[in-house]
This record gives sequence, C-alpha cells and structure tokens, in this order.
Amino acid sequence: TCGAMASDSGDRSATLRRCLGALRDARDDSEQFAALLLVTKAVKAGEVDAKTRRQIFDAIGFTFPNRLLTSRQPPAGCPPHTFRALGLTLLACFCTDPELAGHSQILNKIPTFNDVLVSPCSPDSTSMIDDVYHCLSAVLATTRGPRELVTKGAVSALCQAYLDCSYGSDRALTLLLGLLAVAEVKCWQRDAPHLLSVLSKLSDDFLKAEDMTKFELCEVLPRFIPLSPPLTGDSKGCECLHRLYKGLADILGSKLSQSQRDPALKLAACLVQACGSEWIPAGSAGSKFLALLVNLACVEVRLTLEEPDPLEVEGKKEVVIACYVLIEMGIQECLREEKPLLEEVQKMQLLRIMEEAFGAVIFYLRQVKQEELQDPFIFASVRILGAWMAEETSSLKQEICELLPFLVHYAKKLFKEGSPAASLPPPELVSTEGSGLPQDALRFLLPGFCHLTAEDRPRDILIAEGAPALLCEYFFQLWEVLTSKPGSLTPLTSTEMSLQTACGIFLNLVVTAPDLIRRDKTFSSLMDMLLKSLPLLLPQKDHLVLAANVATLGLMMARILASSAVLQGTRSAKEFFGAAIRFLSQAHTAQAEPGSDGLAVAVSPAYVSAWADIRELWFLGMQAFAGCVPLFPWLPQAVLQAGWLEGLSEFLTHVAPASVDFELIAAFQGVLVELARASKPCRDVILSHRGGEWANLYGMAALEQCLSEQ
Repeated sequence: TCGAMASDSGDRSATLRRCLGALRDARDDSEQFAALLLVTKAVKAGEVDAKTRRQIFDAIGFTFPNRLLTSRQPPAGCPPHTFRALGLTLLACFCTDPELAGHSQILNKIPTFNDVLVSPCSPDSTSMIDDVYHCLSAVLATTRGPRELVTKGAVSALCQAYLDCSYGSDRALTLLLGLLAVAEVKCWQRDAPHLLSVLSKLSDDFLKAEDMTKFELCEVLPRFIPLSPPLTGDSKGCECLHRLYKGLADILGSKLSQSQRDPALKLAACLVQACGSEWIPAGSAGSKFLALLVNLACVEVRLTLEEPDPLEVEGKKEVVIACYVLIEMGIQECLREEKPLLEEVQKMQLLRIMEEAFGAVIFYLRQVKQEELQDPFIFASVRILGAWMAEETSSLKQEICELLPFLVHYAKKLFKEGSPAASLPPPELVSTEGSGLPQDALRFLLPGFCHLTAEDRPRDILIAEGAPALLCEYFFQLWEVLTSKPGSLTPLTSTEMSLQTACGIFLNLVVTAPDLIRRDKTFSSLMDMLLKSLPLLLPQKDHLVLAANVATLGLMMARILASSAVLQGTRSAKEFFGAAIRFLSQAHTAQAEPGSDGLAVAVSPAYVSAWADIRELWFLGMQAFAGCVPLFPWLPQAVLQAGWLEGLSEFLTHVAPASVDFELIAAFQGVLVELARASKPCRDVILSHRGGEWANLYGMAALEQCLSEQ
C-alpha cells in the first residue's frame, strides 16, 4: 500500500476521482482499506476544494480516520505513526469545513491532538504536527471550540509545545494568544501554572532582547497578563513582573520612534490594569520610572487630542486609552499618603502635567458630534475626566463648567439607551472593542458631580441641564440592581458606592437648593423610595454606610417635604422613622474605661468599622431628626415606643461625663429639647429618669431650661 501511495502522481483531481471510484468498487475489506489510503494520500498531496472535500467526507465519514488513529500496527516498512499521520491528514482536510471543525467527532479528538504536540518530534512527524495545528486552529474558530480546548487540556499541551521550542512552537504561541483572547478567565482558572511558565519565558526574552524582538513582545505580552489571579500573589509572577518592569524601563528610557513607544505604553497600561502600581518597585528608580510613565502618557494625550483630526491614524485610540490608564494611576499615586512611590516634588510636577492633559481631553470632548456619542473612545475619555473631577476639584473649573451640559447630555443618552447600569461588566480600558452595549457613564461622573453640587455656579448648570431628575432615575435603577436577589442585598461594591455618592449629591441639593426639592416631583418619588429602603437596609450589617446615607438623606428631605401625603403618618413613614431611631440610638455604648472602675462612652461594636465613613452622617442625622420632631405630631410616640429616652437616660447616668465630648452632648441635647417641647409624655419620661440632674451634669442648659418650664 505504501508503495502504491508513494508512486501515485499526476493530476490531483483525477487522482481523487480514481481513488473514490476504487473505494466504491472495493470488493472486500482489504481493497476498501487500500482505496481509503489512496484517498488519504491524494488529500495529503495538496489543497482540496469544498465540493471534493464533501465527497470524501460523504464517502468515508469519521469512521475511517477513527480507525487509522487507533490502529497500532503500521504497514511493513513504514514508520510506527503512519496510520495516525494519515488519520490526522483526513481530519485536517475535514476541519477546513467550519461545520465539520465544530463536530463532536473532531472535538473529542482534542486529547489526541494534545498527545501529538507533547510527544518527541522526529523529522518524519512534522507533517503530522502541521495537521494537528491546522485542526486546533479550525476548532478554535468554532463556537464550542474554545471551551472544549480549555476543558480537554489543550492549554497545557500548547504551553509545553511552546516551552520545548519544538517544531511549530510559534504556532503554539499563536493558538495560545487566540485562546486567551476569547477565554482568558477559564484558561487561567484551569492552567495558571503552565501559562505562568510561558509568561516567565516571554518576560525573560523581553528583558534580554536588544533588537526589534523587544517591541514585538510588547504586543504579545499583554495577553499573558491576567486580571485574575493577581501575579503579585505568586513568587514566579513577581519575578515576571520585575523583568517586565526592567525591560520597560530600558525601552522608555531610550530615544524611541512612535511605532516603538506605542506598544510599550500599551504593555505598561496592561500591567497597571492587572496589578495597579505594585509591579513598580519602591525607591528612587521606581519613582522616576513611574513619573516618566505618567509624563509620557500625558504628552501623548496632548499631542494626539490637540490635533485637528486626532484619531484618524489607525490604532491611535487604543494608545490614548492606554495612556488614560497610566494617567489614572498617576492621579491615585499623587493622592497616596501611605508608603507613597512618588516624592512631593514629583507629585506637584505630575499634577501640573496632568492638568495640561485634561485640558486636551476637555478640548476634544467639546468638539464631539452627536453621531459620535456611541464611540467607546468617548466613553473612555469621559471616564478618565470623571476620575480627575473626583479628586482635583480646583483645577480647570471654568473649562469643566463649560463642558457640564455635554457631560449631562452624554450620561443621559447612555442611561436612557442602556440596560441596568451595574449589570454591565466594568469597562476594559485597554481595548475599545466592546460588545456594543451602552456603558454607565454616570458611575464615573458621580464623585465629580458630588463636589460640583457644593458650589453655586456648577450646581446651577447641573440643575438647569436636568441632572437632578436624571440622578433620581439612576438612583432608582441602582437600588433595583442592589435588591435584585430575593430576600437579600447583593454585595455589589460599585453599585453600593454609586448609591452612597448619589446620596451625597442629594444631601448637597437639600442643603443648598431646598426649593428644588419642594417643587420637583422627582424628589417626592425619591422620598417615597427612601422611606421603604431604610427598613430593608438597616438589618443588613454589611450595608451600614449606605443605611447611614439613606437615613440622613431621608430625615433631611422629610423636613422639607413634611406636608407631602407620604409622610402623614403612613405605614412606610412610621417604619422609616422607626429604623432611623434604631440607627441613631444604637451608635454609642458604655464600656469599661481602661485603668478605672467607671464606664466611658464608646462607639458600638457594630458601628466601629464604618464609623470613619458615617460619623458626620450620624451627627447630621441627629440634627435632622431634631428638626423633624415638631413637624410630625406622631413622632414623639414612636420615640417612646422604641425606648430611646430610657436607654439614653441610663447611658448618660452611667458613663463618666468627661468621656462624652461636647459635640456628642450637643447632638443629644438637640433631640431631647425638641422631644421635651413637643410632647409632655416625653418630658415626663426624661424627668422621671433624673433628666434634670444629668442635664445639669453635662451642661445641657437648653434642656435644663425646657424641663424647668411648666
């Protein structure tokens, strides 16, 4: 048979027709087998058109290749893997058809393909390896292929083939890049040690290379840097990061062309996304490198966005977005107080350079046309500007005020066209290729809006542009996302943070624009929602900061909207105030004073971890609650039912007065005075619990006077 195959020549199509004819005319198994081998040889001779390939498949199906792959005895005088090689040739031929490449009969051969890749390579097995790579490439391009390749062990086989530098190892790397592009998380979950070994080799090559290979590796390496698991959590990963840092320091410290600098900036941005600034070592060299990195990014943003047609050049958007990632790291590092990488002088220099870059971002956004709003690059530009506005409140104030109408319009457009904001995945900054889903711009603008609503001019612009109504709608949607799981609140950190920030914006509006709260019907809907939200939030111990925001905002809005129907002794109003009383009354406790037999005031254990975030809200809430007492005749009764007065009296009687600071005394007195004035039963309870004595003891003059009046 082998001899017949070896001597076969002539026109390929004619040969195939003869082989298929011989297959049809075969009289017994041996003739059929010989004919099948001739078909395989003809296939091996070169490309086969789609029609002929289908004729071959219809004639032999998967049965014959399967027999070849499992046959252990080769024909006399042929290499041991002859049958296997012929079987793989047929499968490679079939895989040229995308429909057949995704067939379960091909997918279940993945372990066989893996076995070929990791077996020792001999000169006469190279064509077999070519066929395997052809099959794997075809499988990768199918719908089910990537998942099957990962679960059936192809990643580790490809890693080994690449690390062994065996025949076709460059194709192994190409396949790994393709797999990581579509199934990165699954690949790292299953094969982290193998992928880390490849990254180790690549990073070593990157550090040592002194030719164009260094820049080519800048394009390859980002695919091997996972967002999870973090490389910093593994000693081998840390070694890779250090090599990448040194290699990038070599590149960026040299005189470079644009085509050399761009891949290096993109690699650096990828490392920042995966590891923050942890891959940059502390010390003088590290701080200089970080400053250089941010400086280069700022220069690139300015040079690009100040051009008349800044993004016409192919691939320029990806580079600028990579620069945005580096600039955002620069913002964070300039604010970092604990173990800072940058010295104060470097921070001041970088802030000035970043201000110029953000001037260019604003200049660019002011020229965006309506039809460009769906471009992911616009989103990335708004996102990075939001990061700047969140932290740098005094810079570029005039320019930001002029851009606010655009920002509100843009955020509103994405919100109205989008699906629930927090259900979208976080944006992938280094890539502008997205799923086409609208993205949540408001999430990134909220912190900046919170600062701006505290100031007259920007607040007036935001109100004029309809931002408050938009923010209320956004708040409702975020709350829906947070409570989407029946019976519990989902721990969505970004959603909860956005809700807290939105509360901060509304608090600013309550204080500075109460008339807006009164006249805009949206705030009546918000009030209704807050009433229903707090009783659900408060029992959830992990959501205390959000509960503090909702309680304080609700109490402050209740003072302004006291006449609205929803607050007239309704069930939801009573449940809200009951929850607010629990929040305010349970914040402090008496505990043993060190080195003394007495008791001292302390923050309650349940509040300790969150106290830094909620302290001001608690004091503001106490003040607002006191303001609500004269407005709601049924409120003193709620206080009595909760036993707050008895608990507070007992607390103030037992703790050492010196342990209670003036601010806390003033907060308690504010509430007690209003209750004593508004309700005789409350006044009687205070007096019956020696209220006159401890009022005098704590210097609560207003309460003393109120209690002494008939």
